[in-house]
Amino acid sequence: MAAAAEQSSNGPIKKSMREKAVERRNTNKEHNSNFKAGYIPIDEDRLHKTGLRGRKGNLAICVIVLLFILAVINLIITLVIWVVIRIGPNGCDSMEFRDSGLLRFKQVSDMGVIHPLYKSTIGGRRNEDLVITGNNQPVIFQQGSTKLSVDKDKTSITSNIGMEFVDPRTQKTLFSTDYEKHEFHLPKGVKTLNVQRASTERITSNATSDLNIKADGRAIVRGNEGVFIMGKTIEFRMGGNMELKAENSIILNGTVMVSTSRLPSSSTGELLYDDGWMRYKLCSCADGTLFRVKVESRNMGCQTSSNPC
Repeated sequence: MAAAAEQSSNGPIKKSMREKAVERRNTNKEHNSNFKAGYIPIDEDRLHKTGLRGRKGNLAICVIVLLFILAVINLIITLVIWVVIRIGPNGCDSMEFRDSGLLRFKQVSDMGVIHPLYKSTIGGRRNEDLVITGNNQPVIFQQGSTKLSVDKDKTSITSNIGMEFVDPRTQKTLFSTDYEKHEFHLPKGVKTLNVQRASTERITSNATSDLNIKADGRAIVRGNEGVFIMGKTIEFRMGGNMELKAENSIILNGTVMVSTSRLPSSSTGELLYDDGWMRYKLCSCADGTLFRVKVESRNMGCQTSSNPC
């Protein structure tokens, strides 16, 4: 050790050629095997973050999913338009749009609910029939409160504001419910009119046919200037009571017959007075005035102190 110290203090130790070659070889081998040369370990959290992270990343995912859903819906709508409306390279095969706003169907079309615009018109070709059918459902045309329903066994029209049928060629009114401007005539072939309430000056029928007025509940006939009922034979059939009211008088001009087939009667032919009922006898004057007399005893006549005759 002392000899080596003396040599180092006197100057640098000279190495042989062989020692220098071995030292150079070891240095190159160390450099070639050191892959972390110049690497400085730094914490990743302290570095500058790039890209979409956190809430921005979730928002980006939501936007991508929404765009995907819109693309699928757009694809479905395109397929429906292509299959139903039959749009192809040559245009639309099932319908045709005119400059006047007319929409013409060139093939059989299957549709559900159609909402026409204001004052829309539906029609067919001049020499061809317009066929509208419903699959186990009635065909309904509705505009506001007015509705036309075509079923298998009936055709009904419902409206709260009235209706009017006009010939499109002559503009002549064929049928109208406007009582102030038109006289109410039923078209040919229509024999029954079902209404909840009607206001008119006169109701008549043909001379060779009867006029029948039927009501499920109550039938009330009123007239501002009186009610006049005329006919060859006038017959009233009631399920309940019939009431005639007048401010001044009721005039029955003609032969008046009252059917007693439905009036209550006793099986023994004698009236019973102990059942709690009050009975009256219908009497008539020579001028046709009718009045009633309370029956108080058997075989009682029409003589009374307050005889209107």
